[in-house]
Amino acid sequence: MNRFLKSLLPSGKSSRLLIAAVGLGISVALVVSVFEYVTVELILDRVIELPIEIQALMPMIGLVLAALALRFLGSGATPSTSDEYISAYHDRYPKLPARLVPARLIAGATTIGFGGALGLEGPAIYTGSVLGLEMQRKLDRWLGRDAAKLLLTAGAAAGVAAIFQAPATGVMFALEAPYRDDIAHRALLPSLMASAASYLTFISIPFIHPHPLLGQVTASGVGVGDLLGAVAIGVGAGFGGRVYASIIRRAKRIAKTNNPIQIALLGGAVLGLLAFASDRLFSEPLTIGPGFRVIDWLASGETTLGLILLLFAFRALATTVTVGSGGTGGLFIPLAIQGVLLGRIISSVLDELNLGDSPDRIWPILGLAAFLAAGYRTPIAAVMFVAESTSGIGSQGVGSAVVPALIAAAVSQLVAGRSSVSAGQQVERLGHLEERFTMPLAAALTTDVLTVPPDATVSEFVWLHAIGRRVQVVPVVDGSEYLGLCSVEACSQVDRDDWDNTTVADILSTDMPTAFPTWSIRDAVVALDQHHSDMIAVTTQEGVFVGVVLESEIVELGEILDQTGGEFSPF
Repeated sequence: MNRFLKSLLPSGKSSRLLIAAVGLGISVALVVSVFEYVTVELILDRVIELPIEIQALMPMIGLVLAALALRFLGSGATPSTSDEYISAYHDRYPKLPARLVPARLIAGATTIGFGGALGLEGPAIYTGSVLGLEMQRKLDRWLGRDAAKLLLTAGAAAGVAAIFQAPATGVMFALEAPYRDDIAHRALLPSLMASAASYLTFISIPFIHPHPLLGQVTASGVGVGDLLGAVAIGVGAGFGGRVYASIIRRAKRIAKTNNPIQIALLGGAVLGLLAFASDRLFSEPLTIGPGFRVIDWLASGETTLGLILLLFAFRALATTVTVGSGGTGGLFIPLAIQGVLLGRIISSVLDELNLGDSPDRIWPILGLAAFLAAGYRTPIAAVMFVAESTSGIGSQGVGSAVVPALIAAAVSQLVAGRSSVSAGQQVERLGHLEERFTMPLAAALTTDVLTVPPDATVSEFVWLHAIGRRVQVVPVVDGSEYLGLCSVEACSQVDRDDWDNTTVADILSTDMPTAFPTWSIRDAVVALDQHHSDMIAVTTQEGVFVGVVLESEIVELGEILDQTGGEFSPF
């Protein structure tokens, strides 16, 4: 078992890494608990008690405060949070400045606390990621550089685990989010440890009052109709998630390319109008905040299909406007709320056609799993969230919801295609060999190369280079200018009696393209293969000779990495 555990982690660092992960989880939980308390208990709960005339102004104030925090405290930082984690994950040496954490936490607290339609998990994920990298930086000698991405992922998992009180969901979300079709398996153990520690710490803090997203939604036995409904919800969520992802990504681009104060004022005005309209339609402003009150409204029994459809559109618009106005927060909860509403829509349609059971069955749960899976491309995390959020682990409700939730999530993945609310996601991890191909050309570059001048004779080339140095091909360089390649094969085409009168310049080949220092090893391998060569010259854009890359050097590099365990990426 110990050998298996070590195989999942950088060699020789397993116990240290797990200890660090526990400490990281505790640290993340403490910071996130304060953020959640300030945002929800101190701000949002008071905002929703205000008269609607004042409440409708709060999102604008929150967005302006967020923009000011990012501009002055964050030195012009963007409002992105969970996207920062995904982008850093794909960097060879991930870096997330710790100095930006206060600005983004304040921006998140003002955006969400004052009524922006985003989720708390975004700032939590970002904070956990930064703390993970900071821990690795301070303990670099103890943990090693390979621990950076592992603790980055573990910190993100801890952030989700704390904010949702769902440790398994935290692990799966952190591992699934960087890729649309893959999982970073080597970060599993540190993420498990950090997530569990964060969850236990968070629920132990006395001033925290959990806000279970699914609240009173329940699930009971599953029949054929439920499974067919799961397929229908998966299809609907796939299409809905695809549209949702498209508009969210456009909203992010708007936020990046416009004056933050201006779009905050404009977006705040739109959110205020939505608050007034939703208050008139639903008897309370359900577009304000992350959306927890939507669950209570659905459970009130005062809903109709038309109102649910309107609320679905209103919530999607509120979230889009908040993102496009530069708001700071996550999309996990907004996606989950859209899924719950979608489930109730399909439930109501089936009920009106006498094709389904009562609307308070598992449909909202399936909608949540399918829409979240389609929007964030995290199907396992979505289903795990269902299992951890309904009734209690091991109960009949959970067991009955998981199987159709898996079906709904899987179908939504097929329909959603390549769409995702995160612009930084990659399709899948590169394979072991592919990762090495992405390394810079400098990793296989040989600069200590003997060259031949263009005025050397063929006889000199054969005796000094071909026979004397046992080489088949030599770069021809005039001063520092690269001219081409001279090969033994080209010399063999010259009559032996003419060797002393024929120069290298007369027979050099210029057919082989040159590589540039900015190339990757993959680029060089492609060029070598296309021209059936085992060497390519490397020059600057101005034609100055730098060195050569040999096919044998690329092979030897791979052997060295295999022997030393030095993979390009620890994942």
